[in-house]
Amino acid sequence: MASKPGPLTRWPWHDMGNYKYALVAPWAAYSTYRFAAATARGEEGDLLSFFVLPTLLFRLLYTQLWISVSRHQTARSKHRIVSKSLDFEQVDRERNWDDQIILTALLFYVVNSVAPMTQGLPWWNPKGMVLTVLLHLGPVEFLYYWFHRALHHHYLYSRYHSHHHASIVTEPVTSVIHPFAEEAVYFGLFAIPLLSTMATGMASVAVANGYLVYIDFMNYLGHCNFELVPKLLFDLFPPLKYLMYTPSFHSLHHTQFRTNYSLFVPFYDYVYGTMDKSSDDLYERTLHGREEAPDVVHLTHLTAPGSLLHLRLGFASVASAPLDSRPSLALAWALAMVERPLAALASLLGRTAFRCEANRMGKLSTETWVVPRYTSEYTSKKDGHAVSRVVERAVADAEASGAAVLTLGLLNQGYELNRNGELYVIRKPGLKTKIVDGTSLAVAAVLHMVPRGARDVLLLGKECKVVCVLAQALCERDIQVRVVDADLHEALGQQISPELRGRLALSCSYSSKVWLVGDGLTAREQEKATPGTHFVPYSQFPVTAGGDARADCVYHSTPALVAPESYENLHACENWLPRRVMSAWRAAGIVHALERWPGHECGDAVTGVDKAWRAALAHGFRPYDAAAVRHAANGAAKPGQARADAN
Repeated sequence: MASKPGPLTRWPWHDMGNYKYALVAPWAAYSTYRFAAATARGEEGDLLSFFVLPTLLFRLLYTQLWISVSRHQTARSKHRIVSKSLDFEQVDRERNWDDQIILTALLFYVVNSVAPMTQGLPWWNPKGMVLTVLLHLGPVEFLYYWFHRALHHHYLYSRYHSHHHASIVTEPVTSVIHPFAEEAVYFGLFAIPLLSTMATGMASVAVANGYLVYIDFMNYLGHCNFELVPKLLFDLFPPLKYLMYTPSFHSLHHTQFRTNYSLFVPFYDYVYGTMDKSSDDLYERTLHGREEAPDVVHLTHLTAPGSLLHLRLGFASVASAPLDSRPSLALAWALAMVERPLAALASLLGRTAFRCEANRMGKLSTETWVVPRYTSEYTSKKDGHAVSRVVERAVADAEASGAAVLTLGLLNQGYELNRNGELYVIRKPGLKTKIVDGTSLAVAAVLHMVPRGARDVLLLGKECKVVCVLAQALCERDIQVRVVDADLHEALGQQISPELRGRLALSCSYSSKVWLVGDGLTAREQEKATPGTHFVPYSQFPVTAGGDARADCVYHSTPALVAPESYENLHACENWLPRRVMSAWRAAGIVHALERWPGHECGDAVTGVDKAWRAALAHGFRPYDAAAVRHAANGAAKPGQARADAN
């Protein structure tokens, strides 16, 4: 929203949400029916109205492709123009980028229905192409330049254009984020070539729709925040620099505000002396680029086909919200439609991990890499070997990139897969990159969620490194650990210190008010809990919620921490965690790098629960517990305070 919103700032369908597409539906149905009926009678249907819907769908897909490519390129960072932080507020502000596409479709339908000159257009007319180019280079660019300069007058800027300029770090869709009144003026300018060609009988369906795609392309090009226009174009045809801008050229307008006003053609900035003097230098520097070595790499993987859309490279609005294990019916239907294509895409990417996100914390550079394999493939004996090769290749790539620390997220640290990461150290004893499985900080986060005053807990799940360290830490804090599985009890008895074994008990009772649970807790097991029981997961995957949740029990989050304010460029949620909350395993790698601890934390090696917790808090991380947040929001007392001996 502009700093002082003026008249007609809000879009007419602002309150409709995604139901705004219902405005297009009757027009699309009628034009399709009319075209089909004309074809059935052997007559020539109206191509312009018929192609409005396909063009709308193409522009939506085309825009999403630009978003994904841009975010992938800026994560790689070599040709990135502006390195400042992009936040959730900007993602929310730009989520309605499709408004202008819907408006275009509606205007095409309305004008086509009332103006005979727009009906019965041929598919192609070269004269219309020439006229469109001339009118765009002349009146459209000239009028836009002066209108844009007027928008930077404080009166119009505060009421309209400041909404667009709130985004210093631009993304492709930033280009179309404007108040309704401002966008309406732009539509009037772009209508000059379209209506002129129709009035002169030179219009064609290809040119009309092609002009829309050209506008989209140039808009997204100028706001993508990475330089991609090859210098060879300007070397072969030097005057092109006056006829076509570059991403770096327009980026200066968003950082300097009073230069580079042109729409797509810099000619008018040269003529009126408003070209930024650093334009050429910035273009050269960003095109050449520079490699930025990450200090920390967090290695995660896909969980289900729908999780591919939840990545930062997927749908921005979806990625900015926690992954819903039980999506709405509409979203579930949409995911079902694209599940197979997404699975095929993941298999094509499946040979190596890809960069998904780049962040900074002071001088520390971090990246998130994604192994394009699903959870089901990690747990499958058939696919396990292939997954192992991809993870091992990612470890080698991280070392080659100069990363000081690599954290293993989700199932990338499974004992069966790589012995909690130890396998890579065994195979390469001189491995410079420190492998961190995050056990210490994860256990510390679990201890923080155990309600104050708890004297006993029920520990469920299978034997693993986190369970062993957790049991040891609980016994050290004089909390009795009850176990119902005899095999787990025997394994833990061999792992914890002899003097603490008296606090480990084999039990057949489920009466404990605190359950520490791993993966696969079933609804039947949850039914055994007494009312008021706290379910605290020590796993990276949440306890099954939704229809299987007990309304009379308390469900805590997976081990996680709130990221420090100094952690920049965080605008996508990590799986099911809320905004600016990261898993303890991911945070562990950052803390490990900040502290410059010399050893690995993998295999049997443990950094130290209290040591990791104190270091995390010292660097600005804050404890997180979803149950505490929910109770605080409801005005109730928090169900679990941080234990004094866990701080």
